[in-house]
Amino acid sequence: MVFKRDSLWTKVDWRTIALYIVLVICGWLSVCGASYDYGDPDFLDFSTRAGKQLMWIGCSLGLGFVLLMLEDRIYDTYAYLIYGILLLLLFGTIFNPHEIKGSRSWIVLGPVSLQPAEFAKFATALALSKYIGEYTFSMERTRNLVTALGIILVPMILIVMQKETGSALVYLSFLLVLYREGMTGSVLFAGFCAVVYFIVGIRFSIDMMADDCTSWGEFAVLGLIVIFSAMLVNAYCRNGQKVFRNILVFGCGSILLGLLFSLYVIPFNVGILELVVCAVLCGYLIYLFFHDRIRHYLYILFFTVGSVGFFFSADYVFNNVLEPHQQVRIKVLLGMEDDPAGAGYNVNQSKIAIGSGGFTGKGFLNGTQTKLKYVPEQDTDFIFCTVGEEQGFVGASVVILLFAALIWRLIYLAERQTSRFGRVYGYSVLCIFFFHLFVNVGMVLGLTPVIGIPLPFFSYGGSSLWGFTILLFVFLRIDAAREG
Repeated sequence: MVFKRDSLWTKVDWRTIALYIVLVICGWLSVCGASYDYGDPDFLDFSTRAGKQLMWIGCSLGLGFVLLMLEDRIYDTYAYLIYGILLLLLFGTIFNPHEIKGSRSWIVLGPVSLQPAEFAKFATALALSKYIGEYTFSMERTRNLVTALGIILVPMILIVMQKETGSALVYLSFLLVLYREGMTGSVLFAGFCAVVYFIVGIRFSIDMMADDCTSWGEFAVLGLIVIFSAMLVNAYCRNGQKVFRNILVFGCGSILLGLLFSLYVIPFNVGILELVVCAVLCGYLIYLFFHDRIRHYLYILFFTVGSVGFFFSADYVFNNVLEPHQQVRIKVLLGMEDDPAGAGYNVNQSKIAIGSGGFTGKGFLNGTQTKLKYVPEQDTDFIFCTVGEEQGFVGASVVILLFAALIWRLIYLAERQTSRFGRVYGYSVLCIFFFHLFVNVGMVLGLTPVIGIPLPFFSYGGSSLWGFTILLFVFLRIDAAREG
């Protein structure tokens, strides 16, 4: 083990550490409020949730100290080794006989349960930073981009196999890191389109048009594929405005005429006509590729074909891959079902708890919704509702501002890195924190699907707290070693 230089403590960013400590303390107080039972105020008892969380906080502080003491070169040198070890743990956990809440993502060691997926975020961030930081790396090379995506997707797939879809989705935040390092915006656009296709296709799949032959979901998505393809041609192809107009006039025009004919003359499945239009569009793009020798036409062709394939596979994934409870959650979120006593119960009770807090809250330990255990998982995934009920709008806003200050600080630290390895790792950390914050608070408020991911430093659990601590303090050690 190699230890730090004497000047380390003058280079460590103490403002970030101060934010970390404040957030951890606020998180512990929230766990106290969420797990408190009337007549049992002993929060220092290690047999209680609050006591256990305090023990994990102490371990986290010691872990952070050790990470700062280690030489910064260790993280760069052993990045791939750490990544490989975590992949083996993720793979081994798939066959774990211990199943907790339907998930096989935990390793049970006596009284202690650890979740490797929480630590794999740190390992993936290191491996991605190591690869992108290599001198020969270029985002413009397809091989480099595919490899970087592979580093992200491998642990994501293993976590999905553990039936832990929520944790797997966190790895999508790494795409923002790739975008910061030069990945074309078309990849993010394709991701945005996939989300739109899934939401629109699923939400309106049961709503039939007047001809009773075509669902509004199928009609809307196939029409959007044609429009999005035309937009990409206009944005990325030289002299693409003419092609853009041709696609809109002939493609969208044919679809519109077919719709009118189906509604007022002879009913037929307009979706078939849209598929024909997409096929003609693909043939047109192939012709333009060979005629003009512009590779972007080929990429847009892949986008069009991939979009159609994704749309038709989304229905299969939704009905055959997602668990029944996940399907119901999505349906409730999209307004397809109203299940206040079932899948929508958590969110409804969470909204009631937050709303009952009013502007200034009911006070520490005085929340009735949380004390009476109306909100399931109120000290883990839904702990933000405890903040809203006890501290009100003011307290919830302060928590959000503290996280915003941490994220802003991480952006500042990432941008001042003198090495690409440090910058990529810094952006990986802040993107993970932002994703957790956005999704967790969003699902508590009913704005995002309930996918079961913790709120950093607040949600009860040792794996989560240690995972976020490792992410943050490794970056602080890398930042302290920067030159200049």
